Amino acid sequence: MRTLLAALLTAGSLFAASNPSAVTFNKQVLPLLQKRCQSCHRAGEAAPFSMLTYKDARPWAKAMKEAVLTKKMPPWFADPAYGHFSNDRRLAPEEVNTLVSWVDQGALEGEPKDAPPPLDFTDGWTIGKPDVVLEMPVEYVVPAKGTIEYTYFLLPKVFSEDKWIEKIEVRPGARSVVHHVVMVARPPGSKWLEDMKPGVAWVPPKDKDDGKREADTGEGAFLLGDIEMVSVYVPGGLAYQTGPGQARLMKAGSDLIFQMHYTANGKQTADRSRVGIVFAKEAPRERVVNTFIKNTRFRIPPGASDQVVDARVTVHQDATLLNLFPHMHLRGKAFEYQVKYPTGETETLLRVPRYDFNWQLTYELEKPLNLPKGTVITAVAHYDNSPNNPYNPDPKSEVYWGDQSWDEMLAGFVDFAIPLNMDPNELAGPKKDKDKGKEQQKASGQ
Repeated sequence: MRTLLAALLTAGSLFAASNPSAVTFNKQVLPLLQKRCQSCHRAGEAAPFSMLTYKDARPWAKAMKEAVLTKKMPPWFADPAYGHFSNDRRLAPEEVNTLVSWVDQGALEGEPKDAPPPLDFTDGWTIGKPDVVLEMPVEYVVPAKGTIEYTYFLLPKVFSEDKWIEKIEVRPGARSVVHHVVMVARPPGSKWLEDMKPGVAWVPPKDKDDGKREADTGEGAFLLGDIEMVSVYVPGGLAYQTGPGQARLMKAGSDLIFQMHYTANGKQTADRSRVGIVFAKEAPRERVVNTFIKNTRFRIPPGASDQVVDARVTVHQDATLLNLFPHMHLRGKAFEYQVKYPTGETETLLRVPRYDFNWQLTYELEKPLNLPKGTVITAVAHYDNSPNNPYNPDPKSEVYWGDQSWDEMLAGFVDFAIPLNMDPNELAGPKKDKDKGKEQQKASGQ
């Protein structure tokens, strides 16, 4: 058998050498994989197999061909008719032809001298070597069965001075049971989850408001008040990075909090997730803040195949929109971001006609969008609660906002670039009109 395999490989090499037009792994395919695939397709990353070498990739050649022809890979779900994105993962037609021709010609290796130098990856990170790595203070054992409520871990007062962050990446310790991780910076004086204790796993008491309310598509929530979300891990997601002259601020004395959503998979599993941070090398010109548009007041009837829910906010200060990240759960079907400018003009920024819960992507605007004061941003979500949805946990149930995957969410995440001296809480959301309140009091004689 080994003799036969060696003979076939030798024959393939001879064919490639005698046929200059032959597509080979080393000459045409490897550069393409380095550019498009290896960030995920390597040891320790989300993809199921490596594409670093010919030996790694050759057994998967036919599967690679099928994946690019069906557009299953690379994962990308934006409707090309709306918006342009700098991280567009779609392969160009000539790139698809290269992979298909390579497979059809026998998936030849080619000459070693034709191969480009291997990329220099930092083991365990996509952002390069972090300046600092922080991890959960204790290991958490996820049980084999049952529902695990959102669990929080506190790292108190991580930095003694203000820190400007250029890159930040969350790495789950056990991908098989980590549904998502949200990293929250809680500045000094914040009362958010003030009962949390460091060094232990903490589950907050249940909110008395269970979310079972009729739909309300009015002015939605936006910023998180006196806390800030600084990074997120979701399946298929990207590390948070800022552009030239931009950075995220973590104030001196802030606590860093891991919000962990675990999902039991039938096997008891230990997790100790961590976060890597790269600091800005120069003082930034703009501050980047992450937030989201949400609607928690919706009801999805049993069997509904296309339930539409929306949320909107008004921008109260000029700001620059950088990216869009739609988030729903298993009944999520489609998602759209729209803006209405003060002039009355409207624009669709992103349309995701086929939302995939297993690939929650961030869409980076190719050209950051300046939003003038008074712009309204709307997030429109479609849900499929019918039996035709293969991922539907229960088409007979009535569905409301909730933490677990069998509940639902409408969360339209965004990144904004704002001036350094702007308070993020003045940026958007329901605006408190103090003068109007004073006038009403005066009119009533109070």
